[in-house]
Amino acid sequence: MAGRVGSDLAVSSRDVALGDCDAVVVRGIPRGSLEQVIFRVDALHALEASGVTCVNGPRALERTVDKFLASALLARAGIPTPRTIACERRDDALEAFEELGGDVIVKPLFGSMGAGMTRVEDADVAYRVFHALEIERAVYYLQETLPHDGRDLRAFVVGGRVLAAIERVGSGWRANLARGATARATELGPGQERLCLDAAQALGVDYAGVDVLRAADGRDYVLELNGIPGWRGLQEATGADVAAALAEHVEARVSEARPAPAGR
Repeated sequence: MAGRVGSDLAVSSRDVALGDCDAVVVRGIPRGSLEQVIFRVDALHALEASGVTCVNGPRALERTVDKFLASALLARAGIPTPRTIACERRDDALEAFEELGGDVIVKPLFGSMGAGMTRVEDADVAYRVFHALEIERAVYYLQETLPHDGRDLRAFVVGGRVLAAIERVGSGWRANLARGATARATELGPGQERLCLDAAQALGVDYAGVDVLRAADGRDYVLELNGIPGWRGLQEATGADVAAALAEHVEARVSEARPAPAGR
């Protein structure tokens, strides 16, 4: 990625002038230093400001990639989501561990595919885990563990509709396909579908993978949204043509952004 600012803005990736495109579909933001990641998102902001349609846009990506911000926005919108506490001090994290029932999921603030997640349900283990995070100067992001039956839902939302959904079944407390879970097609109930659409609207995404868990209390909770979701497992399980649906949505967004023809 390279950017030039002068009389004109120029943003390019591998010698492709992105500013000449009608739309850019973001399918990944590579790992890197904090400066590198911020620069890549800044480039999307610049492209969007210059009139290029970005799907998902930079603001939506910032909301979904930051788990604490996403949790806060979901809760503010009245969407059921697990109780969450984020903090910077180990002692505060230990207090949060107790406040959340002594059984929590510790997640990296930025992450996907279940990487770096740990379930902590013992005070001694919590002390050791939080001490290790303190050495890394990490932010403690703790979410209460919701009792469930080892399965959850992934709904693929695009353009304000649920395209398809799968039930993911894991062998432990998490059911990520990247961690060995299996998937099968499922139909969402009207309440579940509304929940997914409301969550997507709350975070302002064009498309996303919405993860929903039905807890032992019978309620559905939105765990998180992935603003750069993979779809191979969902497509194989459901037969949905995700790429076609996404392309159709991008075309609609570009058409909306074009100025109306002058009247005769």
